[in-house]
Amino acid sequence: MLGYIAGIEENFAFLRLAIDVTKCESLINMHVVMNDVKRQIIGEIIDVKEGVAKINLLGEIVNGRFIYGVIVKPSFNAEVSLISKDKIPMIIGVADYKENVDLYLGTSPIYAGVKIGVNINDFFSNHFAILGSTGSGKSCGVARIIQNIFDKHEYVPYRASLFIFDAYGEYHSAFKDISKLNPDISFKAYTTNLHFSEADVLRIPLWLLGVDDIAILLGAEKPSQLPIIEKALQLVKIFKVENDDTIKYKNDIIARCLLDILASGRSSSQIRDQIVSVLSYHNTPELNLETPVFQPGYTRPLKQCLLIDASGKIRDMELLTNFIGNYLQDDLDYNLPDSEVEYTLDDLEKAFDFALISEGVFNSGKVYDESIALKVRLHALVNSDYSQYFTYDHYITKEQYIKELMTSHDGRKAQIINFNINYVDDRFAKNITKIYSKMLFDYAKDADKKVSLPFHIILEEAHRYVQNDNDVNLLGYNIFERITKEGRKYGVLLGLISQRPSELSATSLSQCSNFLIFKMMHPVDVEYIRAMIPNITNEIVKRLRILQPGNCVAFGNGFKVPVMIKMDMPYPAPSSSSCDISKIWFIEK
Repeated sequence: MLGYIAGIEENFAFLRLAIDVTKCESLINMHVVMNDVKRQIIGEIIDVKEGVAKINLLGEIVNGRFIYGVIVKPSFNAEVSLISKDKIPMIIGVADYKENVDLYLGTSPIYAGVKIGVNINDFFSNHFAILGSTGSGKSCGVARIIQNIFDKHEYVPYRASLFIFDAYGEYHSAFKDISKLNPDISFKAYTTNLHFSEADVLRIPLWLLGVDDIAILLGAEKPSQLPIIEKALQLVKIFKVENDDTIKYKNDIIARCLLDILASGRSSSQIRDQIVSVLSYHNTPELNLETPVFQPGYTRPLKQCLLIDASGKIRDMELLTNFIGNYLQDDLDYNLPDSEVEYTLDDLEKAFDFALISEGVFNSGKVYDESIALKVRLHALVNSDYSQYFTYDHYITKEQYIKELMTSHDGRKAQIINFNINYVDDRFAKNITKIYSKMLFDYAKDADKKVSLPFHIILEEAHRYVQNDNDVNLLGYNIFERITKEGRKYGVLLGLISQRPSELSATSLSQCSNFLIFKMMHPVDVEYIRAMIPNITNEIVKRLRILQPGNCVAFGNGFKVPVMIKMDMPYPAPSSSSCDISKIWFIEK
């Protein structure tokens, strides 16, 4: 017998020890069983002081199974002893391991030789977060967990789909040879490095992006900018098919813009300059600055009708108005194509220019300022190296594209799809991550059979992407928050890996059900974890500061009790080691 209960307060029992603590192993974090009348209560020793052990009450053993939670506290005459090692897996491990049901995560640093596992469904059917300061072992822990998923002998997780957004390109080395571990498993790698031969360059068919995606891509900030984007996406489909109706449609847009300028009441010089500007960039073979304007006895180009006379007036204002009015097409009914139309960034830019004049940007200085910012960003994208990520050599539907993402080069299903986004700036990396996440979410949401093929979106350095952005005000939602709130019903699960949880979206983090937390030192992050994560105790928070690298505290739906885990080193390891300064600095004389 370990001792007798001397006091009970809230969820703690205080045990007066009947043993000499100097002659036995450390009792801290050891589990005890309190044998009461017809009841066995399990607790964890969290502190020993002056011969008294403080025990956190965890649960009960009922019919040979551990049940978390204590409703009735133990009596003072309960017999207390250390739990036998053979019963430890019942509490902190996997009592009856099955390959297709359970997953080993590591070993117990408290009980030598005891493996810590989790029910796969309890863990991976919920959103999860893996947190820890830099150098604490997060990347190695993630790599080890994923390697363990596929290190099966009797079962193959063939229909698993793990989409990893790799902020530093460190997971390629950990998973590229996963087929050697299991020949039925495939790894698919995409990269933003245009000169890396071991992976496909990340390419997104531009025509698969909707209004919200383009808004994110161009950094839209106000809802008033969305109609311009929506109009551009309509026009790019129309203009891509060159025919007589297309020319008439363009002429109609140009004509309406020119008539608005002519009727604006601005000075003659302003009207002239704006018309010249419009027709310099928006024109057709039929309507441009050189278009002949016929008058009885002579013909002259349209630009000459803009001459200002000595009185400061455009003398041919009425003639110009009547002539341009002939291009209006009130009865033109142009139906949008039933399916998506293949187009490029150049096509979108041209359509965007027409969308600007179609929406009357010259009539409002505010609208002009808001819209021109998007035009400048689109033009910069068209002329940057980033434009290559939106080139695609053949037409493909969204469904075909997602299936292609998950198909290895030998035609088999790929289970690990790694996106190396290390070679683009943080803003663009965030946009790419949002676009892909929304695409996967929409695909799963629209599927005929829900949850038929679960998607796990794993975000390394998640605090860069899953933030309290302006998306809610702009679009009405944040895709990561939507996934964490709605994704489970469609089989879209989010895994957040971060060293700065305080910078994460509070909504997204609060929706996570399982947590693996490595060493955390920053007081702001520690307090944020305490405030945001459900059911976290002070005892767990205290452990976070003293964990060794590679060790974590795990708790949530997948764990019966909060438990410390020593993660095995992955093999092969990710490319995440720290810089070896002494090795680089010094050379032998």
